[in-house]
Amino acid sequence: MSPTFRGHDVNSSSPSTSSVYSPFSHCNSDRSGSFSSPDHTHLLLVSCASDDLLLSLVSDLDPSRPLDLRRRAALDLRLLTKNNPDIRSRIARAGAVKPLVSLISSSDPQLQEYCVTSILNLSLCDDNKGVIVSSGAIRPLVRALRSGTATTRANAACALLWLSQAEENKAAIGRAGAVLPLVELLERGTSQGKKDAATALYSLCSIKENKVRAVQAGIMRPLVELMADLESNMVDKAAYVASVLAGGDGIQEARIALVEEGGVPVLVEMVEVGTPRQKEIAALILLPICKENAVHRRMVVREGAIPPLVALSQSGTTRGKQKAEALVGLLRQPVSGGVVAASQRQEFSQ
Repeated sequence: MSPTFRGHDVNSSSPSTSSVYSPFSHCNSDRSGSFSSPDHTHLLLVSCASDDLLLSLVSDLDPSRPLDLRRRAALDLRLLTKNNPDIRSRIARAGAVKPLVSLISSSDPQLQEYCVTSILNLSLCDDNKGVIVSSGAIRPLVRALRSGTATTRANAACALLWLSQAEENKAAIGRAGAVLPLVELLERGTSQGKKDAATALYSLCSIKENKVRAVQAGIMRPLVELMADLESNMVDKAAYVASVLAGGDGIQEARIALVEEGGVPVLVEMVEVGTPRQKEIAALILLPICKENAVHRRMVVREGAIPPLVALSQSGTTRGKQKAEALVGLLRQPVSGGVVAASQRQEFSQ
């Protein structure tokens, strides 16, 4: 499992992850409910999934076949790959990947959804990732991410996530235009869609060029909004994505955009009332923001950050303590001939 997916410590700027904690849901095979199929139940398919059956299903995906037959074949492949890891490589070897990829571009929403989800399920098998990418799946998945059903979009995000676990695919996925629709899904998708978009963006933005694309796509606004809702189940996910973009190994453009979108008070509130993990991530993001810009340091001080940071330096996680202590020291440094507090008093007196 890739460390960028499960929240493991990828680099020195990543939040501490010595435990098995991950802010991201398992972006696994399709999570839809049971399908109503009077002729082909999932159990029956699994019990009789002979090589001949698999070849027959692949044949039924041919564009010359009637739409209903293609839908049924794609649905059956979706069902077969949903909960049966052992059969995923067999289906790929039977030649299913190329026709499924081709049908992702179908104008029929149901057929597109079945094919996208089948590709997602197949991508869970590491041995299948190469053939999925070499069959040209990235661009059709990006198009489905833009215009498919809610389920199609969420599952396309998941499929791109799994393909991005191979480092060489991250740039290709970004260059295919995936970042903008993922940001849009993060902002306006269903609850599941937002989770899947955050997970995919967290993985893709481990490389600089995708960080730049995400900032240009306006990612900081939805991230700040999601972090501000401390009662939601998206705070940690949004904060981890923000840490990849604006933390120690992030980019200056992301830090500037985060401040411009009102991120400073949100991060200070996280330090004050968030969970121990959220406090750590907030301090991790605030530290490079303050290192780069004296104006930003004054903003952080004005938001009342020093008392909760002092408290965090004494009682937070190990890494949270370290980041908070460094941040407090930085905020107390002289700025332009006077300490930050003096600069603040002068501003208030004007």
